Amino acid sequence: MSTEQVPVIEKPPPPSAAPPAGHEPRFWSPRRVPATLVAVLVLVTAGAFLYDIAAVRAHHPAMHWRRALAHRLAQQPLDDTWVLAGAGIAAALGLWLLILAVTPGLRGLLPMRRTHPDVRAGLRRDAAALLLRDRAMEISGVRRVRVRLRRSRAHVLAVSHFRELDEVRGDLEAALTDAIRAMGLARPPALTLHVIRPGRKG
Repeated sequence: MSTEQVPVIEKPPPPSAAPPAGHEPRFWSPRRVPATLVAVLVLVTAGAFLYDIAAVRAHHPAMHWRRALAHRLAQQPLDDTWVLAGAGIAAALGLWLLILAVTPGLRGLLPMRRTHPDVRAGLRRDAAALLLRDRAMEISGVRRVRVRLRRSRAHVLAVSHFRELDEVRGDLEAALTDAIRAMGLARPPALTLHVIRPGRKG
């Protein structure tokens, strides 16, 4: 009697669901420069204080700069101009670091819709604006185009030197709407379109 080994095919686990369209989070900036500056500042300050504390515990006199600083702070009134200026600078610096910590950054990178839950993609804002400009220049009658692309709105100003403005505007609106849809952005910007005639010279 012989037994045959039957191959077993394991069903792969279902992939995690991708976030719905329009809810793709923005890309976060590494913030390398502010993080490095803060780390170096904290390291130098903490190292100086730890060295001085260790010296005092070893029955050595405290460093001159710490004694002078303590004496200065003990005699300095709180309403002094330099104290208020230093406090304002420290508060502004702390607010700046707090804003950097809670904001994503990378405003020039537009998140795209996910086609796979484990892959994220983004489109540079200047590249998207260039794409819209190229699509607009393909329309008959368009002489010049200026595109300003924001996170939620695309402002397009087109100059048409022939054809009726309403016809040019209709063709531009259809082409640009299709181009925005084809970008695959998670939050497609709304289109604001203006079509004008070129100004007269002289």
